[in-house]
Amino acid sequence: MNPWIVITGASAGIGEATAKEFSRKAYNLILLARRKDRLEKLKTEIQAAGSKSEIVIAEVDVTKPQQIEAFVKTHSKLLEKVEVLINNAGLAKGTDKMQEARTADWDVMIQTNITGLLHFTRAILPYFVAKQSGHIINIGSVAGRWTYPGGGVYAATKFAVRAITEGLRLDLIGKQIRVSNVEPGMVNTDFSLVRFEDKEKAKAVYAGMKPLTAEDIAETISWVVSRPAHVNIQELVIFPTDQASIRDVNRT
Repeated sequence: MNPWIVITGASAGIGEATAKEFSRKAYNLILLARRKDRLEKLKTEIQAAGSKSEIVIAEVDVTKPQQIEAFVKTHSKLLEKVEVLINNAGLAKGTDKMQEARTADWDVMIQTNITGLLHFTRAILPYFVAKQSGHIINIGSVAGRWTYPGGGVYAATKFAVRAITEGLRLDLIGKQIRVSNVEPGMVNTDFSLVRFEDKEKAKAVYAGMKPLTAEDIAETISWVVSRPAHVNIQELVIFPTDQASIRDVNRT
């Protein structure tokens, strides 16, 4: 029987690439996102590529607890089969300094990156605890270890993801449930477009350097999952070669 995996924020970027990666590994997929049309397109692409994976899609905004509750209620029996949860839904909004920032941007980041991750994880945990197995992978960021001007609140949310990961490991000790935090550096996805809401500004972020791709992170996640059951990769930082720190980037 093929294992089942849940991926939040699966409609684009790292989530989309991860769904495709695990479809090639014979996992069955439960794909969640706010944009159901993008999920339907992704499902069609995976099936057209010849994958034999079963695919369930659901329109779920992790910032809305009632949508999470409805999803769990609808798919309760299926969730008993899930072996891996990838908390990928997340975003950044704006790069203004705190004294100039829109507080609404802070709210969106906190509600998505922290509260949404917590609520969704809490909804899935009872299934893992009941069967004494499972693997939770949180998609953090190098900003969860180092801060930069204009990114203090986004970094704070990713510092929180790091703390949540460590806290979960402590709370779940003895339950045979693995918890991992994958922390990418610069990845060329829609991340910067969502952040700036400007195509040219988003493009400039990666100008003159070779960033990571969503596929790079998907392959890394797959490797983390593929470790033997007694091996837990608690934290993994991954930079592109052209990026040496949160702010030091080689550009040509």
